[in-house]
Amino acid sequence: MMEYEYGAFRKESDFHNRCCGGMLWCIRDICGIICAILTWLLILYAEFVVMSVILIPSPYPFYSIVNIIIFQLCAFLAITSHLKTMFTDPGAVPKGNATKEMIKQMGFREGQVIFKCPKCCSIKPDRAHHCSVCQRCIRKMDHHCPWVNNCVGENNQKYFVLFTASKALSLFQFYIATISLHSLFLAINQFLMCIRHEWKECTAYSPPATVVLLLFLMFEALLFAIFTVVMLGTQVQAIWNDETGIEQLKKEEARWVKKSRWKSIQAVFGRFSLLWFSPFARPTTKFKSESDLYSV
Repeated sequence: MMEYEYGAFRKESDFHNRCCGGMLWCIRDICGIICAILTWLLILYAEFVVMSVILIPSPYPFYSIVNIIIFQLCAFLAITSHLKTMFTDPGAVPKGNATKEMIKQMGFREGQVIFKCPKCCSIKPDRAHHCSVCQRCIRKMDHHCPWVNNCVGENNQKYFVLFTASKALSLFQFYIATISLHSLFLAINQFLMCIRHEWKECTAYSPPATVVLLLFLMFEALLFAIFTVVMLGTQVQAIWNDETGIEQLKKEEARWVKKSRWKSIQAVFGRFSLLWFSPFARPTTKFKSESDLYSV
């Protein structure tokens, strides 16, 4: 096994899957774009029902204010985590670096075995897999998720976990789960309150409209909660075992040195601090060398 420097072969201008002058990672997949927009619309629907049907008309100011703060904070973090997951390079290997000239520059020994991806003409590091949607090899690729229109890999797994947990699952998952469970609690509580008051002064909408809005919110919240909790569980298990979803599915024999469970968690979230729960902070744990990412 020989390590080589990442910077030695990174192309100076690789704009594949990038937008805004190369600043943002962006996958131009119509299915993924539709799923991402649908995700935003569902969050906005929950925002509308929770605020206009449940909290703002509530006769209990303290109850309303506390729950508005909790819900808005989780919604903001969920959307931020989703955008970070969507527009962050998941760990794409530079395209077309498997040339004789580049291989010489990387310092490989004569006769040394290296793995080349025939689809994107890249030298594949350990644990990298080719994504047919992104059309790139992705380091530590877990899976391609249409709901975030991106692969979940080495660089954005933290944000994905946070997103799902906010509506119900991974940072994106973490906050999605939280929103889902919170919405479910608020909807059930609103139903019970309306029934106790015989639908008088419990909402600004008519009883039939209120029932439809609350039922759809409960269905959405329950569906998202179950989905994201399951996803969160698989992500946590994968991180805990230092094994990606693809590696588990293919039952690949580990050719890499597995980290301890705590080190594996730190590799995704960084050293333990409140920044673990922030979609604005990148993991602070650093490798001894960036070339560790490209061990072959």
